[in-house]
Amino acid sequence: MSEAANLPLLKVNDIHVYYGAIHAIKGISLEVNEGEIVTLIGANGAGKSTTLNTIAGLLKPRQGSIAFAGMPVDGTAASKMVYKGLSLCPEGRRIFQQMTVRENLEMGAFSRPNEEVEASMERVYGFFPRLKEREKQVAGTLSGGEQQMLAMGRALMSKPRLMMLDEPSMGLAPILVEQIFNIIRGMNEAGTTILLVEQNAQMALSVANRAYVMETGRITMEGDADRLMHDDNVRKAYLGS
Repeated sequence: MSEAANLPLLKVNDIHVYYGAIHAIKGISLEVNEGEIVTLIGANGAGKSTTLNTIAGLLKPRQGSIAFAGMPVDGTAASKMVYKGLSLCPEGRRIFQQMTVRENLEMGAFSRPNEEVEASMERVYGFFPRLKEREKQVAGTLSGGEQQMLAMGRALMSKPRLMMLDEPSMGLAPILVEQIFNIIRGMNEAGTTILLVEQNAQMALSVANRAYVMETGRITMEGDADRLMHDDNVRKAYLGS
């Protein structure tokens, strides 16, 4: 077995990120192994989205390192990260409102060879049959749940090794939250490694293998997701019990 096979798929080491003079991320380290679902939970403003955006190449750490598939990637442009096998489904969906469902999905496939786009499309429709039904519909007219499915499907079109999901359940009715998390589980079982940022800590911990807890730009706890779900401090702070 090669050395690379023993390395985590993603390794973030002691990164510091600033917005101007504001020190938003204060030396966090985390790992995601191939095949896992890892979740990052914490209150609003803890730095979860900033962490994902930094890993994705949208922000540059002032200090620390990020390695993906054994190669250093800190400072790599976001578009290049997609070619390396990492995709981000951003908070707030950010779909192309004036384009159809199919056109949005095609935009997610910019890194794929033309001959593979149709197979990726069918794979996405397998996870999201509703998108197949709405294929020609203008994306801005979809319901909130359908727009979330479209954002996830678009991120999946690049056939990522690691898919990062930022608040996929935000603003959705409980029945849709359940559906979205079932799909996340299904995508993982089909071979996609997932790093999940989620306000709904209960759902996130129920689907994840491991978890990190963030508070004000630092990781304060980490470990097996099931163990953290039963930790008194986590329950009081994030699970309302």
